[in-house]
Amino acid sequence: QELMAASYVTPRLVLRPTDEQDAEFFFELLNSPKWLANIGDRRVYSVETAERYIAERIVAQREKYGYASFTLLRRQDSVKIGVCGLYRRDGLQLVDLGFALLPKYEGFGYAFEACQELIQKASEDFKIEELAAITLPQNVASRKLLGKLGFQFEKFFHLPNDETELCYYLK
Repeated sequence: QELMAASYVTPRLVLRPTDEQDAEFFFELLNSPKWLANIGDRRVYSVETAERYIAERIVAQREKYGYASFTLLRRQDSVKIGVCGLYRRDGLQLVDLGFALLPKYEGFGYAFEACQELIQKASEDFKIEELAAITLPQNVASRKLLGKLGFQFEKFFHLPNDETELCYYLK
């Protein structure tokens, strides 16, 4: 694919394609209590495992499709605060919009700002006209954000080989 994900800039954020230099940050994010509760244990128990996770799950997807996860950096100080991305998932026909912030950066509108930018770029840069989003029923903050972003709740469903009931949204 000719078009590889660029970095995007919003008023307060830089969305930079995630790569191995983000391993330490990913180790922290993937082991934060809210990630574990709302997204699940990805078995990333060391910085080395985080590097492998990024190479195998994120960089590989970006090389195949041109897009994947973006690391969110605050423009004012370049601090890494979270991730937002376009993900190909087994069991989903559509590309999934996903996001997560370190808890101390929640509640400032950063996820909304990043997701809005990525929804626009999905259409403009990657010709993705319809997006899905999945979240746990009890993840009220994510469900509210998806509504604010214009996603509509469609149904409850399960990913293949997973008993967890999820909410499936479409935009």
